[in-house]
Amino acid sequence: MTTRAPADHASAPSQVPGTRPRLTGTGTSTGAGTVTGTAALAGERGPAPVPAAQARPSVLAGELRVAIGRSARRIRAERGEADLSEAQFGVLAALTAVGPMTPGALAEREHVRPPSMTRTVNSLVELGLVVKTGHPTDGRQITVALTSAGEAEVRETRRRRDAWLTRRLATLTSDERVLLVRAAELLRRIAAQ
Repeated sequence: MTTRAPADHASAPSQVPGTRPRLTGTGTSTGAGTVTGTAALAGERGPAPVPAAQARPSVLAGELRVAIGRSARRIRAERGEADLSEAQFGVLAALTAVGPMTPGALAEREHVRPPSMTRTVNSLVELGLVVKTGHPTDGRQITVALTSAGEAEVRETRRRRDAWLTRRLATLTSDERVLLVRAAELLRRIAAQ
């Protein structure tokens, strides 16, 4: 039977019972079941190693999925004056990014069926956020474009979301914000694969 050396309590992170430890910085695996460097648990008494099991892709995937999902839902809760659904805002955001589009192209871009997109577009027309016009080259189709009110709704929603996230980021330490800069780049790389 193997016995473990007692932990060095002077370097153990202080943690509120029932909460999860926070990761900070970057680091490497020691091969001995821990990750060292600045990828350590944040604590008042200094960093402690992160168990290598937490850095395994299968474990990390579940943790990231939950954290990203919760963060995205919370950010999406910040809405502009029209209090649009995510589907409605997605159409406005697509039109902002690409310009006027046919309902079919919008449906494909937003990964919904054309009848669903037709209902969404019609609701946005009723709110005065988009207009439908004839297609410039195909008389059988229409295009959907933003109105000035639609543009303002996109700006206001994005402003509110950025403001909410800015307030939360301001509560973090500079080291934690640097870690998030690196994490954002990694998440962009993952999403692009």
